[in-house]
Amino acid sequence: MKSETSSAVSISIRLIGSLKVERAGRVMTAATLGSPKARQVLEILALQPGISISRDRMIELLWGGNPPATARATLESYVSVIRRRIQPGQAKTGPLRTEHGCYFLDPKLVSVDLDRFERLVGLVDGTKPAEAYERLLKVLDMASAPLLSNELTVEWAEEARRRHEALVVDCRIRASQAAAALGHNDDAVHWAQRAVASEPLNERAWTALVAGLEQSGRYTEALQAYDRYRTNLRRDLGCSPGDELQAAHSRLLRQTSTEEAGLAELLSALLCLNEHAKQRTSGLRAGARIPGLDVADHVTAGNVIGKFLDKALAVA
Repeated sequence: MKSETSSAVSISIRLIGSLKVERAGRVMTAATLGSPKARQVLEILALQPGISISRDRMIELLWGGNPPATARATLESYVSVIRRRIQPGQAKTGPLRTEHGCYFLDPKLVSVDLDRFERLVGLVDGTKPAEAYERLLKVLDMASAPLLSNELTVEWAEEARRRHEALVVDCRIRASQAAAALGHNDDAVHWAQRAVASEPLNERAWTALVAGLEQSGRYTEALQAYDRYRTNLRRDLGCSPGDELQAAHSRLLRQTSTEEAGLAELLSALLCLNEHAKQRTSGLRAGARIPGLDVADHVTAGNVIGKFLDKALAVA
């Protein structure tokens, strides 16, 4: 005799991008799964397969702090609609279960792309750069669309998207680092740029971008990237880049000071000295360390400016 679970038909749910449910070769979309709140019941449960959600919590998520008087009965009707769509003829044995006043999706009968994505990300930890990069490319390909794109305004979906996007950005940064370790410099810059575009104040992303540009020998662009981040950080948060980026900036200034200084390097050097001057006049005691600037930075910046002026005067 077969168990209830083994006799039930499993389903596949896509949450990344537009909602899609597949069952026994049949494809259902947001438009064919019922009303917006009915499909949201399925989406909320699919965010955490196997995790029970009480009726009261589901009502809170669906209606916020203003549920109708008929919320409980309406919720039951939504659940019934979804059951008819995803498990016809299997009200008690299909993927969507009710137990002790709670709803959950049986993880043995449900495959969710978001769950697979997160599991694959976990497998990257501890792997060598080549394997890590290969796996990261796969998970980033899975995350090519926004999470829950059918639910643009509801609070619970926005919160889920924020968590997912943070994980995607982390994967882009790690892909950049892995690519750099493998010598794939263009890829390293590409993934760092994608991460910066998503989170403009993420220091790990900017560090990866500056490192990728530096490794590629694109020193001018690396200095420009550093200056953009430093400017944005000071404007929005009132602080300076961390030690790793400061060290990269020092290396870049030293590198450009040994070559002919162009306008971009000159601008970076002037910004460095301007930062030095502003912080010197901000009330620091004599001899105090200037936060965010190493003494060697403004000395090297001076060298860059000096070389540029020497060249200009020689031409004149």
